[in-house]
Amino acid sequence: MTTRKRHSPEQVVRKLAQADRMLGEGKDVADVCRELQVAEQTYYRWRNQFGGLKADDAKRLKDLERENSTLKRLLADAELEKAALKEIAPGKLLSPERRRAAVAHLIATMGLSERFACRVTGQNRTTQRREPVGTTVGDPDAGLRTWLRQYAKDHPRRGFRPAYHDARGEGWTVNHKKVQRLWREEGLRVPQRRRRKRLGTSTAPDRPKADAANAVWAVDFQFDATTDGRPIKIVSIVDEHTRECLGGLVERSITADVLIDELDCIATTRGYPAVLRCDNGPEFACDAMADWAGERVGLSFIPPGEPWRNGYVESFNSRVRDECLNINIFWSLAQARVVISDWKEDYNHRRRHSSLGYQAPADYAAACTH
Repeated sequence: MTTRKRHSPEQVVRKLAQADRMLGEGKDVADVCRELQVAEQTYYRWRNQFGGLKADDAKRLKDLERENSTLKRLLADAELEKAALKEIAPGKLLSPERRRAAVAHLIATMGLSERFACRVTGQNRTTQRREPVGTTVGDPDAGLRTWLRQYAKDHPRRGFRPAYHDARGEGWTVNHKKVQRLWREEGLRVPQRRRRKRLGTSTAPDRPKADAANAVWAVDFQFDATTDGRPIKIVSIVDEHTRECLGGLVERSITADVLIDELDCIATTRGYPAVLRCDNGPEFACDAMADWAGERVGLSFIPPGEPWRNGYVESFNSRVRDECLNINIFWSLAQARVVISDWKEDYNHRRRHSSLGYQAPADYAAACTH
């Protein structure tokens, strides 16, 4: 069986020139086609397409047609890529999961091929076809994922770094990079409330230093409200060395006398501090507090308008606000006392503190030998 022969433009033009010479000699079209070994339909098609052209002109015409076809295809692809980029979500696709979802969306909505959709989104086709480990039945990290989800549910305002140290403390053999990756894949991101940091150094030469337990206690107040609109006043007392939260006074109103009774109650088990650091509030800068302190406890007042001078208790207050007060609604004073007390108990005995080598404050205080 003979195969069909395809002629180049140059060959077609040469055969047409040969046909013209044969027709000039008096031969008819049938004899000419038989001599050239082509059909009459092919001869007339060649005549309509290449009649009057030279070999170089025919080659150039063929090249122009091929170039025009290529340009049309490139333009169509560019317009299709533009439409595809408008179809997917704006912004950069930084993760393979987002690119995989974008490719599936383009295939489903625009009917694009997988190859074209991968080129538009910048996704490697091998990555697109590889099933994520987290969706397979034999996921080796299924147990850790479950633990992280439960951890985020129990502590909604903590990030992956506390989760990593708690996981290591509970026996998980994992590094922080894997915990961070699984944390992101599970969508457990914690919104960050970034505040402007105020930089400053103390100018007080006699500023007390918490170099041992019970050396310095820091005291401050916080406020919240129950659902009926009535205020709640919370006292925060922190040992600056061990980072322990002392006491759990939650009342509608706290005066200097009530605060003194709370300090005496704490001192029955821990002893009195060497210094009590506080601001210039009316509960502290009063005769009752001065008479209570006497020569037994030193009072260190921070300068007015400089709360960062009392940074330990301010940091503790931010944790109370972020992890307890902002995620709970109090309908009674009794409920507020129970919830805040439970949180402080968890803070002292289970929450790992970075400045203590990721130990709980109570554990550090028990092992403190200063």
